[in-house]
Amino acid sequence: MNTLKWLQNWYLKNCNGDWEHSYGVKIDTVDNPGWSVEIDLTDTYLEDVPFESIEEERNEEDWFYCIVRDGVFHGAGGATNLEEILDSFKTWVLSLERS
Repeated sequence: MNTLKWLQNWYLKNCNGDWEHSYGVKIDTVDNPGWSVEIDLTDTYLEDVPFESIEEERNEEDWFYCIVRDGVFHGAGGATNLEEILDSFKTWVLSLERS
């Protein structure tokens, strides 16, 4: 399953009539140029799960990082790195489901 479809399903699984009114997924652009991703983990099974931060800097345009801070998965990256950010979240979640 492609990453975007997987993320849609993850979001839908967490919508319970309450969660989606306060939390969700935000994907935005930034002016360097690049991407910013925030995925709320509060009130999900991921809320207290440790995440090993990722920092990948190949060059000035090809970079991304991902961290979890204050109950939110944060990712940022260059203009062509959005899929890598989302894949990092997906890989983390799937590794927990297999454990």
